[in-house]
Amino acid sequence: MRTKLALLLPLLVALVMGTSAFADDPQIEAKAKVCAACHGENGVPQLKTTPAIWGQNAGYMFLQLRDFQSGARKNDLMSPIAATLAKEDLLPLAEYFSKLKWPNLEQPDAAPDVADKAKAAAASVGCPACHLAYFQGDGTTARLAGQQHDYLQKTMMDFRTRTRGNNPGMSDLMNATSPDAISALADYLAGLQIDSYLGQSH
Repeated sequence: MRTKLALLLPLLVALVMGTSAFADDPQIEAKAKVCAACHGENGVPQLKTTPAIWGQNAGYMFLQLRDFQSGARKNDLMSPIAATLAKEDLLPLAEYFSKLKWPNLEQPDAAPDVADKAKAAAASVGCPACHLAYFQGDGTTARLAGQQHDYLQKTMMDFRTRTRGNNPGMSDLMNATSPDAISALADYLAGLQIDSYLGQSH
């Protein structure tokens, strides 16, 4: 899985660079506005189980849109929306949202003992190897830091039960992680505010 992503990443970067002009395309902006109904006009989602997508990594969002469109990833709301998109819209949409500022969802820091448990769980299955040291992700890997708590917990459990099937490697890792540890990870990741520390705009 990681080998395939390593091969795919340079292609995605080249495509993103080549389609940067489309990020300001009025048609792309109009299609992006549809997303605000769930993901929030200010980047703060309407529901706790809906992910923040402002500032999310473009390569990751492209892959998720592609998987929703192909049926590899299923969601009652996203699957029909993705079906209405042209394939050539997927990458420009992903880049459009990636350039927006990551929202501060004002979620509390995890308690010290919970944070310690989460860090131990993350280290045991190697989360930082893909999601990086501050869980900011990169390229085709999702940013987890500061993401919606309930979305994080549901997603990890969906991987564990294989309800979410578009990343078997993640399912294997979550099956090696106890539900208690998953709960601690959700608390810890949701409370991470990393942008000022990293000196990033999103």
